[in-house]
Formats: sequence, C-alpha cells, structure tokens
Amino acid sequence: MFKVEKKVIGELEKCYSLAMLNYQGKDHVLVAAEKNNNCYLVSLDGKIEETVWEGPGGVMTMVQVPKGPKTPDGQFLATRKFYSPNNGKGASIVVVTPKGKNDWEVRTLCDLPFVHRFGILTAGGKYYLIACALKSDHEHKDDWRFPGKVFVAELPEDLSSYNDVDQLQLTMLKNGMLKNHGYYLHEDGDGNTSAVVSCDNGVFQFLPPRQPGGEWQVLTLTEDAASDGLLMDLNHDGVEELCTIAPFHGDTIHVYEKKDGKFELAYTYPEKLEFLHAIFGGKICGKETWILGHRKGERYLLAFTHDAEKGYQAQELDKGCGAANVLHYVYEGKDVVIAANREINEIARYELTE
Repeated sequence: MFKVEKKVIGELEKCYSLAMLNYQGKDHVLVAAEKNNNCYLVSLDGKIEETVWEGPGGVMTMVQVPKGPKTPDGQFLATRKFYSPNNGKGASIVVVTPKGKNDWEVRTLCDLPFVHRFGILTAGGKYYLIACALKSDHEHKDDWRFPGKVFVAELPEDLSSYNDVDQLQLTMLKNGMLKNHGYYLHEDGDGNTSAVVSCDNGVFQFLPPRQPGGEWQVLTLTEDAASDGLLMDLNHDGVEELCTIAPFHGDTIHVYEKKDGKFELAYTYPEKLEFLHAIFGGKICGKETWILGHRKGERYLLAFTHDAEKGYQAQELDKGCGAANVLHYVYEGKDVVIAANREINEIARYELTE
C-alpha cells in the first residue's frame, strides 16, 4: 500500500497534456491544456516557472526532442489545435524552442488532421517520429466513418527549417484504425524503443527499423478493442503483461498474460469506471505499478499492483479528480505523480511512499 500526500500546484482550465522536459540543466514538467489555454513549465517541486504559451492549445501530446549537436536546449514537439474528436481537423505537430524566459518560439513541423498522440522512437542509432491520427476525416459530430491512421518519418537532426510552408513529410504505415486513441512508449531493454498503439481494431506494437533503411514491424498484440494499453511485468513472472482500458474512452480494465506466445485475458477489474483515460506503468517505490484515472462518475485515481497471494489489487490514490493524464518521476528520493485533473481544472502533485 502507498501512503499519499497530495498538493495542488496550479489551476489550468481543461488541463490535459503532461511531459518531462530537461532544460537549463534541470528536469521540469510541461503542463498544457486541451482547449485554448496556457502551457506551463513547472519545477519538480511543483512551482510554475514559466508560461510557454497562452494559446491556441489543443494539446494532446508533448515530447522533448532528443539532444544532439543541432538541437536547442529545451526544444520539444507538441500537438496543437486538437480540441476534441469533433474539433481536430486543423490539428498539427509543432516545434517549440525556448528563446528566453516566458518567450518560446512555436513553428509548424507538419499539419496532420486529427493527430492525437505521437512519439519519438529510437532504434539502430536513429530517431523516428510516429504520429497517430484518431480518425482521418468527418462530416458531422460523432462521425466515425473515416478510421484513423499511423504515420512515420525519420526525425531530422535539425528542425530549424520547418514551418507552415516547408513541412516534414510523413509516410502512412497503417490505416483502418477505428478510434485510434492510445499511444504508449515502450522501452525494449536493448536501447531501442517501440510504440503500443490502441484502437477499436486491437492493440498493436510498432517497432522502428533496427538498421537504417530497414522496414518497420507492426505486431498485433490483441484484436480486442482498447482505448489505451501498455506492456509491463505487473505480476513479476518475468514476462510482460498487456494492460488495457477498453473500449474507446471506456469503463473496463483488463490484464492479458502471455501464454504460448499469445496474450490471453487473465484479469478484469470487477468495477466499471466511466471514461477511463489517464494511464501510467512503471516502478513506484520499487514495485511495478499501473496507475489509471477516469473522468466521469466517482473519478478515481487508482494504483494497480500484484501480490503473490492476493493477485491483482487496486488502491485508491484520489477521488473526484478526473485525471486526463498522469506522469511519474523521482525527486529527492521520493516517487512523485503529477496529474492533469482536467475535470476540476487542477494540476496536482502526489508524493507516494510505502
């Protein structure tokens, strides 16, 4: 069981996206809004240090650009103008570069309608951009007739030349992905990374080329619908489980265990949790932990762990908050979870100890 100390560190209407950013020799947290609102740079002890922008918002994802000889300190990528599944046609990925305190340049990297999640993967000494579009078009509200897609590109070492006119060219890798919502970065243990992408058609793992010029691999982990998913060894058996929330913006928590090379459903949390959304998996207080938040109903923030005798267990960390996303780091020896509690416009910091 975790002991939880919560501190509200800021207020941001419809706060949504979170990311780590190393800048000026220190780690920080970026917090941005789903609607037309601010993006903040926050210290690890919970102080708002800078306003990165005051709009236009629509930020689903932010990722730091890997450090290199041509990469400015603190540069990151972000989605822009994805305000909702019904208002994301004008979305793009932008390059954000600090120029001074409260002065950050924002330029277009590429226009991509309905781009929801994206990430930067590494393999074979190269970096790759992978971008997931929730859908490809719509003609009216709640129109899902045009499934989403996944796009990729090798990430250039220098992003200074991209703008509204000259943009990074993407290649479509997979299409036909209905309600293409979930993305999670997976570390493969050999210095390479891959992406776990979830949609109504199932959960897929995208592995970038291990050799420059090689082919991408796309593995089907399950054909069951999922809103989000990740791979982690939650039950400490030496084999990663597939942990999902289902279906799109759904209410059901699943854990799949690998048997004979295939993922089979092993556990379903007995309670229905409306509008599951926030998801994190990793070590907290030295123990593999899966953190989830849901945005309607009781709006719990839950931590899932596994006990050899009791099996999968859930602990309530908070209630009534409605986290859209969560982020974890260790600060001064303590495990910290930051939550963008969208439903109450709250940026919250939780210190977890055993």
